[in-house]
Amino acid sequence: MSAFGSIFIGAIFLIIASVIVIAIISGMRTWSSNNAATLLTLHCNVVAKRTEVTGGSGDSSASTWYYATFQLDNGERLELNVGGSNYGMLVENDRGMLTYQGTRFKHFERDVQPQSGVSNGRFYT
Repeated sequence: MSAFGSIFIGAIFLIIASVIVIAIISGMRTWSSNNAATLLTLHCNVVAKRTEVTGGSGDSSASTWYYATFQLDNGERLELNVGGSNYGMLVENDRGMLTYQGTRFKHFERDVQPQSGVSNGRFYT
């Protein structure tokens, strides 16, 4: 093998190793920052929902990431990664109490509003 080939392979290895180390450090910083953040429960609206699908070409499996955007009563918006079961239970324009820590979604409890319509055969408003 030529000297150029050895240097090229070594450089590629260093680049790949550096990317992996940077990803690990970034993940640890986010995890540490979330753990240090205060657990907050605030009143908000669900203003948007979206999904992101990665992979799935050829024989690879696809992964789906679920996100919801919440608008706090002070006008601040916050997009959080939510699990699939939580995503399915959220509806845009829901109002309720959001519990989160840093960038971690913990829980959303919808405000219970009396509904107008028919209940037990009786109409009410």
